[in-house]
Amino acid sequence: MAELCDTCWNDFANDLAEYEGATAPPRPEPGPEDFEWIEPPECPECHGEIRAFPTNYDRWVYLAPHEAPAKEIPSRYRWRLMEIPRLYSHVAVRMAATHPLPGELVRPAHVAVCVSPDAVAAVEEARESDLRRGQPREPDDFGDAQLRGRRDING
Repeated sequence: MAELCDTCWNDFANDLAEYEGATAPPRPEPGPEDFEWIEPPECPECHGEIRAFPTNYDRWVYLAPHEAPAKEIPSRYRWRLMEIPRLYSHVAVRMAATHPLPGELVRPAHVAVCVSPDAVAAVEEARESDLRRGQPREPDDFGDAQLRGRRDING
């Protein structure tokens, strides 16, 4: 396993955050003398409630306040909350390598439940991408055209 310098780590973490949509600002930390109520943030587009959670690579992501079945959320927007002792109460981890069962509950990124036109378009594109990945490929996609050419040459 390689170690990265601080500059390289920040570049890598920022690129990963951009790809995963973890571009939320951190939650404000109240001071020891601060007794004001901190309201949960709301989406500027749909005015729905959002929750900011730290990721496992020190960036923040806005997630929906409630879980949803995995079959309803495109794979790009599926997150889980993991309990990490002594760091935060929960850390958001994107479910990139694992495929949950259709009925398993996941925490969707806010964009997956947002009703703004841009968010709806992005979610539909992600759904179509999931469908394309799940459909069988055409025979030529497997290189069968090349195999047919070899058969013709080899008799």
